[in-house]
Amino acid sequence: MNVFKIIFSITLLLVTVCAHANLEIFACEPEWAALATELGGKNVEVFSATTGKQDPHHIEARPSLSAKIRRADLIVCSGAELEVGWLPVLMKTAGNDKIMLGKPGYFMASDYVPLFEKSATVDRSQGDIHTAGNPHIQTNPHNIAMVAAALKERMSELDATNATAYDTGYRNFIGRWNAAMTRWEKQAEAIKHHAFAVNHSSWIYLATWLDIDISVTLEPKPGIPPTAEHLAKLIKTIQQKNIHKIIYSAYESPRAAHWLAEKSGAQAIELPFTVGGNDKVNNLFDLFDYTVNALTAN
Repeated sequence: MNVFKIIFSITLLLVTVCAHANLEIFACEPEWAALATELGGKNVEVFSATTGKQDPHHIEARPSLSAKIRRADLIVCSGAELEVGWLPVLMKTAGNDKIMLGKPGYFMASDYVPLFEKSATVDRSQGDIHTAGNPHIQTNPHNIAMVAAALKERMSELDATNATAYDTGYRNFIGRWNAAMTRWEKQAEAIKHHAFAVNHSSWIYLATWLDIDISVTLEPKPGIPPTAEHLAKLIKTIQQKNIHKIIYSAYESPRAAHWLAEKSGAQAIELPFTVGGNDKVNNLFDLFDYTVNALTAN
């Protein structure tokens, strides 16, 4: 084989490899990794920077994460300041121009849904608040649906070759998702207007979706662990409001919830909060199956 044939063969191989290269997606949280996988299937390579057992507020900006984000074509994160303590550091050290703010490779899920609890001022005396709004949008499946539509468009923009496949993936997902939402909402009618206590104010979107009351919060201020004195004051409140369940996330300490449950007669329940929150929650459908079952169980 002469040199020209060798060069031609190598060039053809490189073109073929590039044509079939997957869209590399760096997801900040497991829910967005799961969604990107649903939409992209075999055409995407998805990496989640966090697990369902980690607090997404407090992640170490490790070199291994920087290496992952350096190779990414697209980052998909919650936004609304949830990752403010670690994502900017990774983006700076990675030096990947494709995923910078304003570029097609930069995607914040919170940009595509109505945000609750926005604050015009930064007042740290009020605890760990997000001035841009509450970022925990994934606890309402309708938000997932809105993000899915926007994410499909972004993936198609970045990888036009597979746009038809992304559209097919989206239509397949949203059809199953709408049917599942109808089922979850019918099941949750049994707890409509019921009161629950929560460890942290991260369930507002779930509460709005299911029309439940979560006005009792174990933390005196967001991100501030409750004292024994504060919890003791909540015992009477729990009983007066007829609260039967105290919710805490898989990544949170269960101690306060279980102590208060023992003293008040309520039940402390751990909810997965995101995909991978426990070994039964391996995708987005599992997440809401488990959550609604846990909330409605007697």
